[in-house]
Amino acid sequence: MMNLRTSLRISIIFIGFIVFSACSSEDDDSSSSNSSETINEIVNNVQSGDWIITEFIDSGENEINHFTGYTFTFSSNGDLIATNSETTLTGTWSVTNDSNSDDDSPDDSDLDFNIFFNVAESNNFEDLNDDWDILSYSSSKIELIDISGGNGGTDYLTFEKN
Repeated sequence: MMNLRTSLRISIIFIGFIVFSACSSEDDDSSSSNSSETINEIVNNVQSGDWIITEFIDSGENEINHFTGYTFTFSSNGDLIATNSETTLTGTWSVTNDSNSDDDSPDDSDLDFNIFFNVAESNNFEDLNDDWDILSYSSSKIELIDISGGNGGTDYLTFEKN
């Protein structure tokens, strides 16, 4: 038969487990809510105005020259339009919560900025096609990173409001 001290310890452990589980669940809900708010904020920011690429580092190589002169427009319907004086390219874009992704490191925010241009592999815009992790964002700048699973290279992409 259990003594009072053992019974009390078991009760405290049980209550602690219930409190911990409840806090953990609330944190998940809060995180999900904050994630949705953050996604909406980022989406609203990039939809307002035109943007230019101010940095593109592909596995250590500065390749910004491929995008000089292009203006990017992120439409509310998910269309992405890149134009310069001679060319117009269309693609798609989105911001998603990718907390279940196995390509994220523990430091990632789990928010992905997805870009896709339907172009030939030899086209420089093919290099933009990815689910970029968001490093930072503001109303006038968004900094993205991608760590390649294939060659392990790190790519950086920065858009700034034009």
